[in-house]
Amino acid sequence: MKLRTIIIDDEPLAINVLKNYVSQVQELELIETFSNAVAATTFVQKNTVDIIFLDINMPILDGLDFLKNLQSVPMVVMTTAHEEYALTSYELQAIDYLVKPIPFPRFLQSVQRIIKLKQSSTTPVSTSNTAENPSIFIKIDKKKLQKIFLEDILVIESLKDYIRIKTKSDKYIIHRTLSSFTEELPSDKFIRIHRSYTISICKVDTIEGNSLEIGGIRYTIGRSYINDVKETLLGNA
Repeated sequence: MKLRTIIIDDEPLAINVLKNYVSQVQELELIETFSNAVAATTFVQKNTVDIIFLDINMPILDGLDFLKNLQSVPMVVMTTAHEEYALTSYELQAIDYLVKPIPFPRFLQSVQRIIKLKQSSTTPVSTSNTAENPSIFIKIDKKKLQKIFLEDILVIESLKDYIRIKTKSDKYIIHRTLSSFTEELPSDKFIRIHRSYTISICKVDTIEGNSLEIGGIRYTIGRSYINDVKETLLGNA
């Protein structure tokens, strides 16, 4: 099945470049293009869309505000001439960030990543009932199951309908929501700290203000989570 794709950009030349790129990838089907995000909002709400190539600087409604206002967000790839919005885009859970002029190999790299994500699915299954070394299996492609020990997991990060599981040595992206995955983890070992993060309680190195650090990386604690997080972590200190 082809991935239903739309392009949102107020520059006709940029739309034509992306249309040409999309036409060269057999897994993609371009179903519509838009020169403004307002019209695209209505379309996305009423139609099935798998991928959006989204410009940022547009009149009336820019790409970032468009993304913030979507109720159900498909895979989004930001396309812009401005590198400074990359962090904000990833915080809004864009899959990738392409800087114009976009070379075809970079475009193809992004698309191949999305195709791999779309093909992924997982049903985590506990493989150990012992308290010493519990584990799960995750499906990392159509046939391969990967065993992960819970004690190796550092952080689970939301990517909309996907999650990124970060362990001591690897990262895995699988097709699950953060909420459903977190519910299947033992609550005495993992805690949700933000709408985008669930962390391993015992892997926290430091807590400072509304953030904590794991493995040299600092993560923000969401306002609605901070009381429970601090009570849990300080209670386990």
